[in-house]
Amino acid sequence: QVQLVESGGGLVQPGGSLRLSCVASGSIYSINNMAWYRQAPGKQRELVASIISGGIRNYADSVKGRFTIARDGAKNTVYLQMSSLKPEDAAVYLCHMDMYVLGIRRDYWGQGTQVTVSS
Repeated sequence: QVQLVESGGGLVQPGGSLRLSCVASGSIYSINNMAWYRQAPGKQRELVASIISGGIRNYADSVKGRFTIARDGAKNTVYLQMSSLKPEDAAVYLCHMDMYVLGIRRDYWGQGTQVTVSS
């Protein structure tokens, strides 16, 4: 009933920038929290950034000052602007949303988009 589709990943050189997008579609009533996670090979999934419906943002210490999360409620979309990328930022980036669907609060994950940082 609900799908999250990420886009915007790719290969970028260290110091470069990428903008990720995640669009939710389906029988959505409202979206509470939107977030980006990442998972690198052999590592645990970690929270990169989150934004609640009121606009309060939180960031992992490792990305503060370099990444910016934003949301467009009308489009059910969350963005992650990534700048000054480092090799250690390379991972699969996954979108997560916490929303009300048909009167029930549920959370959903996208399938992920690969970010590679390499010269």
